[in-house]
Amino acid sequence: MGVGPVLARFDDVRKIAVLRGGGLGDMMFAVPAIESLAAAYPEAEITLLGTDAHAALFGGRPGPVHRVEPLPYAHGVRPGPEDPQAVEDFLRRMRAEEFDLAVQLHGGGRFSNPFLLRLGARHTVGTRTEDAAALERTIPYLYYQHEVLRALEVVGLAGAAPAALQPQLAPLPDEEELAAAWLDPGRPSLVTIHPGATDPRRRWPASSFAHVAAKAAADGCQVLVVGDELDVPLAEEVVALARGSANDGGSIRSVAGCLTLGELSAVLRASDVMLGNDSGPRHLAQAVGTPTVGIYWAGNMIMAGALGRTLHRVHMAWMTNCPECGADLTQVGWTAERCSHDFPLTEQVRAEDVYADLAQLRATSLLLRGK
Repeated sequence: MGVGPVLARFDDVRKIAVLRGGGLGDMMFAVPAIESLAAAYPEAEITLLGTDAHAALFGGRPGPVHRVEPLPYAHGVRPGPEDPQAVEDFLRRMRAEEFDLAVQLHGGGRFSNPFLLRLGARHTVGTRTEDAAALERTIPYLYYQHEVLRALEVVGLAGAAPAALQPQLAPLPDEEELAAAWLDPGRPSLVTIHPGATDPRRRWPASSFAHVAAKAAADGCQVLVVGDELDVPLAEEVVALARGSANDGGSIRSVAGCLTLGELSAVLRASDVMLGNDSGPRHLAQAVGTPTVGIYWAGNMIMAGALGRTLHRVHMAWMTNCPECGADLTQVGWTAERCSHDFPLTEQVRAEDVYADLAQLRATSLLLRGK
C-alpha cells in the first residue's frame, strides 16, 4: 500500500538523484521518501541534490543518502546570487553521472522540473503544477497536503511503497560527547526551545516562549534556547524575559549561533522535550527521537505537523484573515500573493496549555529513558 498509486518499478536502476533543496525542515520531510526509495532499490546509490547544510547533516551518518551534491544558486531551485556558468558546470557534472532515476521533491515543478530534466536521467518522477514541465510520471501539486505524504506519493510513482512515515536520523557515535559540553550535570532534565522561524508570522511571541522557559526552570529543568545566527537577538530576548520572571534564571541560557548542525542534533537528542515553532529544529528533534511540542498556524499544521500524538503535541491557531487588511491567509502560496503585514499568526496559543503538554511529555521522556 502507498499514499497514492504504487506503480511498477523501473528496471536496472543503479543510480538515483533526489532533488530537494530548501531548509532543514524541507529536508526532513523528504527523508521517509528517500528511505522508501532505498528499500525499493536496495542496490542503487542515492545522491541528494541539496545544500551544504544537508551535506553537513548526512555526512558520516548512516542512512539512505550515500552522498550529497550541493546545488548551485539557481532561480526557484536554490535562492542566492545566481552564476549561470556554475549552474551549467553543475548540470554537466551531474549528466556525467548517468542517473537512472531522478526524483523531484522540490515544490510544484515550475522551476525544479526543467532543472531535473537537464540531468538527463533515464526516468523522472515528481510533482507538477499545471504550468510546470511534464516529467515521465507526475502527481498534481496541490498546496494543502502534508509534505511527508506528498513525497511518499511521488516515490510511489517509481514503485517505492512507504518504508517509513516520519523522518528518522540514526545517531552518530560522538553525539553524546558533542552534547555533553552544553549540559548542566546538576540539572538532569533538559528542555530545548527554538523560538525562531524563517517566516516571522510563524513565530510564537517571545514572551510566550519565556513564560514556558521560566516554568520549566522552576520545575528544575535546564533550558537551552537554540537557533542559528539570525535567531541570536530573538533567543536573547526570550532568555532575558524568562530570567526576569524566574526564581532560578541561571538555568536558562541561549546557545543560538553557537552550535554546528551536528552539535544541534546532539543537543536535541539529549533533550527530554523540545518546544518550537514550525521550523527546522523541531523537525530535526522529531527525527532524532525527542518528544516535541510544536506551535502551528492551522494551514502549516496541515502541511508540516507531526503525525503522532504520543510523543508529539501540537497547538494550533485558527486565524484565517489578516487582522490589518483582511486578506485571506488560506490562499497565500496557492492562488494569492501574501499581504505585506507581519504579525504572529500563533499569538492566541496559550502558554499555560503549551507548558501542560511539555511537562507531560517530559515525564514520559524521563520514564522512557529510565531517569
